[in-house]
Amino acid sequence: MPRVKRGFKARRRRNRVLNLTEGYFLGRKNRYRQAVEVLRHAWEYGYISRKLKKRDFRRLWIVRINAAARTNGTTYSRLMSSLKKANVTLDRKILSELAIHDPASFGAVVKLAGGSR
Repeated sequence: MPRVKRGFKARRRRNRVLNLTEGYFLGRKNRYRQAVEVLRHAWEYGYISRKLKKRDFRRLWIVRINAAARTNGTTYSRLMSSLKKANVTLDRKILSELAIHDPASFGAVVKLAGGSR
């Protein structure tokens, strides 16, 4: 019975996985079974982290807006409430950038909203 050499497709699949795990530590980069496992975990953590990143940035923006709002004599919750009542549609990211890079215009937004005590 002739010897059967396996096709290239399985080798191509394995090499694709091993190329993706380049730079990993010890057997995680050159043992196929171990490489597949850590690669799947890496993809899972990457997916989760993309969601967490959005939460982290929103928290950061809120902290920055609150700090700037308090220097203008109001609080974050009062400012956001009065912005909604005044139909000012600036999102938290933009308000945060204004608070850091242009405090004068942030103060003008606070006055426009009428959120100071």
